[in-house]
Amino acid sequence: MDLFDYQKFVKPQKGGLLISEPFLPDPNFERTVVLLCEHNEDGSVGFVLNKPSILKFDEAVEDVENYSPTLYVGGPVQQDTLHFLHRSPDILEGSIRVTDEIFWGGNYEQLITMINTKTIVPEDYKFFLGYSGWAPGQLEEELKQKSWIVINDASAEQVFDIEPGILWKMILNNLGGKFKIISNFPVDPRMN
Repeated sequence: MDLFDYQKFVKPQKGGLLISEPFLPDPNFERTVVLLCEHNEDGSVGFVLNKPSILKFDEAVEDVENYSPTLYVGGPVQQDTLHFLHRSPDILEGSIRVTDEIFWGGNYEQLITMINTKTIVPEDYKFFLGYSGWAPGQLEEELKQKSWIVINDASAEQVFDIEPGILWKMILNNLGGKFKIISNFPVDPRMN
């Protein structure tokens, strides 16, 4: 049985994770974990959870000082835009529910006020430059090419709490069996 044969049974959905196969040739998605925030007939939108940028929040946003969480590269699309995920549904107006524990966006001015008045819990927010996007049918085509492993029902812990450097490997390890084996593949198979 091929490692990716299970894909026939797992369909991507909002709130699910896309785990890149170990040798995906696209450098934007090398060993990445993407949270799908939208997946429907119009296409898919998500954010790479484990690709930190070199920028800090207060280096990219002029209206704040002394708030410097790392910004993540959310994907290759519109990297001049800022997006965020959080787990504060009752505090931030206008958020979009991704799962019961994870929310996307919300009132930006309210967010900046909360940051400046230090009423935000930094561990409950993750910020992204750009996003990952797929046109209608594009993600399904990539699944047929076995580029992604689909896991539905992402947890807030996976999004906010796990060190990005170990997230890809840890998720595959937790799946066990053949996935645990592929989590240990070297980045360059010639080095095996």
